This record gives sequence, structure tokens and C-alpha cells, in this order.
Amino acid sequence: MKRFNRQIEDFTCEHCGTKVHGNGYTNHCPNCLWSKHVDINPGDRAADCGGLMEPIAVEMKNGEYILTQKCTKCGHVRRNKVCDEDNFDAVIALSKSMINKL
Repeated sequence: MKRFNRQIEDFTCEHCGTKVHGNGYTNHCPNCLWSKHVDINPGDRAADCGGLMEPIAVEMKNGEYILTQKCTKCGHVRRNKVCDEDNFDAVIALSKSMINKL
């Protein structure tokens, strides 16, 4: 059973260096959209991997943008909602890069 465990934590993005102020739902850098593989279930901090999660895709579902990330260390894939605080230019750039790969 997956259970969400809210963790309010600030962090520095290991990909771009942005200082991120977490709100308990923050799961990726709002600047570059990268994150870190630290959870098995959202907020549990139980993953031993610690690899960086690269944004690889973005899609629209039920009126919301969904970000797909893939761990550069172990290959784990996870999906997260794009937040209002996220750099929408980075979302658009990711979308364009997906089109260019087609």
C-alpha cells in the first residue's frame, strides 16, 4: 500500500544549484525539473539509490502537466505533477526536446 508521508525540507538542487524551499509536496527542483531518487513511496526517504532523476518527458493529463523523470543511476522512472512554482520555460523546452526526438 502506497502512503504519502509529507516531508517539509529545503534542499539545494544537485543538478543546477538552485536553493529550493520545500513545502512538503516539493519533489523536484522548480528551476531545472531534476530531482533525487530518495523515496520508494512519496516522502518516505527509504530509497538507498540517491541518483539524480532526469526529466525525460512531459504530458498533459486531465488538464495538468505531468513530468516523467528517470534515475540516471538505477533507471527507476516516476511521474510527478508540474507545480505552479515550476519554471514553465523548462517544461516547454522539455516538450520541444521530445518533439525533436520523434
